[in-house]
Amino acid sequence: MVNPQCSMVNVQWSMVNITSLLVGWLLDLLLGDPVWLPHPVVGFGKAIAFGEHHFNRGSFRKIKGAIMAVVLIIATYAVGLVINSHLPIFNFLIVFFCLAGTTLIREVRAVFLALDRSLDEGRRQVARIVGRDTSELSAQEVRTAALETLAENLSDGVIAPLFWFAVLGVPGMLTYKMINTLDSMIGYRTERYRDFGCWAARIDDIANYIPARLTAMLMVIAAGKPQLSRFVWQNGRKHASPNSGYPEAALAGILNCRFGGPHYYFGEIFDKPYIGVNERPLSTSDMQTAIRVNRIAEVLMLAAVCCWLVAKSLC
Repeated sequence: MVNPQCSMVNVQWSMVNITSLLVGWLLDLLLGDPVWLPHPVVGFGKAIAFGEHHFNRGSFRKIKGAIMAVVLIIATYAVGLVINSHLPIFNFLIVFFCLAGTTLIREVRAVFLALDRSLDEGRRQVARIVGRDTSELSAQEVRTAALETLAENLSDGVIAPLFWFAVLGVPGMLTYKMINTLDSMIGYRTERYRDFGCWAARIDDIANYIPARLTAMLMVIAAGKPQLSRFVWQNGRKHASPNSGYPEAALAGILNCRFGGPHYYFGEIFDKPYIGVNERPLSTSDMQTAIRVNRIAEVLMLAAVCCWLVAKSLC
């Protein structure tokens, strides 16, 4: 027999979570990431940089990188538990800090606007959101890089945080952000990070496995093109990353264009497979379509998480 008092507590806690989620999402929608506001990811980055500077040297780099990653992840989850248990009034701020949908869209739109002014401006603008060398990119490559990043970061910056909120609440969302920050800073296959960052990269692969595929599904639904599912499945596996290829393949299919190809990262060339076959010029209209798809996919995921929280509280 279900305890009515326990059931009522579950419903109340679910309403608190949903309210925090919606308020945090609305703040991200309206404000993005204001430069004047202290951001926990900056703190994550400083902690990772400190550890990398002191431990990414000498022998046993793989072990030291693994220990650093695990310690930071556990510490972040513990902080999330404390906030969630003792300071739930601040949960909406965690949600706000962990979502990056609006900032990403603004940055991608700014790339296309800068490119309309000059190629050099477009290269400088896209360098703000990609890790590759942008100094020699053509206008087409600048647009491609921006749209690839838009697709990939819909998963990393929106869908995955919402997914982990649904699974583990605020602590899970905050911990995912640490995992993703670790990967973005040290999860590269370059000489410097290959050993030290390999655990961070693998943990990020695991954390993003479901969200990346969920992102691709939401994108094709948002575009009204569920028939692209087979294209996404076939092309998503071509990417060097086990996850990034799926949202990129979804957007390539939606826009009927081609992503991928060789890129320079930290002075080293990485020959990525092409995703899609139609090597056509990309335009501002493609950017607008991609942004619209992103927003619809984001709202679909938000609604799904809210429904899940309500259903879970009633069970």
